[in-house]
Amino acid sequence: MKASDAKKGLVVEHEGGIYQIRDIERSSPTARGGNITYRFTLYSIPGGRKLDLSMRADDDLRDIELTRREAGFSYMDGEVFVFMDSEDFTQYLLGPEVVGEQAGFIAEGVEGYYVQLIEDAPVALQVPTSVRLEVVDTAPELKGASATKRTKPARLATGFEVQVPEYISNGEQVWINTLTGEFAGRA
Repeated sequence: MKASDAKKGLVVEHEGGIYQIRDIERSSPTARGGNITYRFTLYSIPGGRKLDLSMRADDDLRDIELTRREAGFSYMDGEVFVFMDSEDFTQYLLGPEVVGEQAGFIAEGVEGYYVQLIEDAPVALQVPTSVRLEVVDTAPELKGASATKRTKPARLATGFEVQVPEYISNGEQVWINTLTGEFAGRA
C-alpha cells in the first residue's frame, strides 16, 4: 500500500513494529516538482507509544489485518487478565504488557471491551469510554461540605485512584471516563 492511500485507524507495520494510524497530515511544497509528504501520528500495538513518521506519497506501508472481538472480563490468572469472547466464548489471555495502564478500568460485568487480534493473537485491549466502578476506600464526608466543589482521593475496586467529590462514600458506584481517568458522576 502506498503512503498516499493510508487512512486513519489502519494498522501498519513499520521497522518490525505494529502501529495504528491516529492522524495524517498532508503537506505539499510550493515549489514545482516538489514531493508531497505525509506526516503520520502512529501509536504502537501493544503499549500505545507514540511515533511520528514522515513519508513520501509513493513510499510503501504494509497494512496488517487487525480483528476486533467483543469480550467480557472473566477473571485474573496471576497477573494475566482472562477475557471471554462474547460470541464464541474463546478465551483471550492478556498480560500486563498488553493491558498496560488500562488495568484500572477492567472489572467484571462491564460491557464494551474489545480484544484486538493479529493472526488470532491478542495484541491490545480497547476499553469503553466510561466504566462503572465501586469506591472501596475514601475519607468520610465532611459535614457541611456538600455545597463546595472540593474533591478527595478515592481508591476503586480495581486499584485505580481518582479524585471524587466529597459527598462520595465507600461502597458507591461511580462512572470513570477512561480517556481522561477522571470522575464522571455517580452511577
